[in-house]
Amino acid sequence: MPNLDLTPKDDLSTFRRIAIGTWKTTYDPSVYGTLDIRMDRAMDYIAAYRAATGKRLTVTHLLAKAMAMALSRMPDANAVLRFNRIWLRKTIGVFMQVVMTDEGEAKIDLSGATIYEVDKMSISQIIDDVESKVNKVRQRRDPALESTRGLMKKIPFALLNVFMNLLGFLTYTLNLDLTSMGVPKDPFGSVMITNIGSIGLNQAYVPLVPYSRVPIILAMGAVTEAPVVENGKLAVGKVMKVNATFDHRIIDGFHASIMSKTLREYLENPFEKFDALPAAKSSVAS
Repeated sequence: MPNLDLTPKDDLSTFRRIAIGTWKTTYDPSVYGTLDIRMDRAMDYIAAYRAATGKRLTVTHLLAKAMAMALSRMPDANAVLRFNRIWLRKTIGVFMQVVMTDEGEAKIDLSGATIYEVDKMSISQIIDDVESKVNKVRQRRDPALESTRGLMKKIPFALLNVFMNLLGFLTYTLNLDLTSMGVPKDPFGSVMITNIGSIGLNQAYVPLVPYSRVPIILAMGAVTEAPVVENGKLAVGKVMKVNATFDHRIIDGFHASIMSKTLREYLENPFEKFDALPAAKSSVAS
């Protein structure tokens, strides 16, 4: 059984072939961009959803769902490179970064939780799946992840680069399932999301992670009040910056435009695009 469920993409454009041949690693082809999104209605939706369901919905959950829908509309961006050929993923996975503090502030670590087929999930399912996986990660009850951590501690510092490159080659280029060796299957999904707003930042660009082969990373800033123009008049609104880094060998401006429009469409119209609130409680949204 392979590590990923993939199908080859055959109809590559001339530019895509040139891009693949031009950049040899994901250190080179990074493109950066920032999307300013109005969050007034999203914050109202979150408050209404929490009141109606008792579940702790966050902006991260909404962004994960919106990005999954963006990838479903632009499947060419849901891809990995293998032997200089683009392969399209058959499922959409979203990786969310998790801060590990169980060993004290002096040994803060970073990990993550990945949920799959997010485009087919309801907001309620996303909340439950993320909460379950984050709890397992923070409580160190994820067997595959803990096995990988143990393995990494045994690798000499001088061999770390060689090991990570080899791991990426085996699991993505050769597409081997290494779960029997303690390596999680497809641990990073299609896109990575990190919340830089939690550390007081509005704007930052996160580097691509070469061995993960993920072509898109989103860094979501804090939701802040900012001057906005409404009907030609200056007003105060809630705004969030979504900062993207993507691999130009796979994604170009056309792909990015479709995905950015989808993110804006979902996050700025949450009552219409996300789960409907229970009828008895929907008046909270008005």
